[in-house]
Amino acid sequence: QVQLVESGGGSVQAGGSLRLSCVTSGYVYSRYCMGWFRQAPGKEREGVAAIDSDGATRYAESVKGRFTISKDNAKNILYLQMSSLKPEDTAMYYCAAGPFQIRDREDVPEATAFGYWGQGTQVTVSS
Repeated sequence: QVQLVESGGGSVQAGGSLRLSCVTSGYVYSRYCMGWFRQAPGKEREGVAAIDSDGATRYAESVKGRFTISKDNAKNILYLQMSSLKPEDTAMYYCAAGPFQIRDREDVPEATAFGYWGQGTQVTVSS
């Protein structure tokens, strides 16, 4: 059974930093893509960043230069380092996984491409 468990969310002032973690278990695909998505109240879920099993990464334009996605393969943990946070980054953040790679995609893959999701962790950025 695949499980994704996020942590690391919280409240921070604008300009601050947070690191989100997503511990994965039960995922047996050798080729995969993992991503971070976010959803603010009243808005659609949007892709933030993605990384695949070859280490290729993609970022949303709104977070380029501020967020970094990475993974620790030995510990099965996905990270999202967020810096220079803005109030518009406030949202519930979800990690996701799917059995594909992103080399032929220019942007963060759509949410529908991912088959496994965590429960989310809240990030609130105050001005």
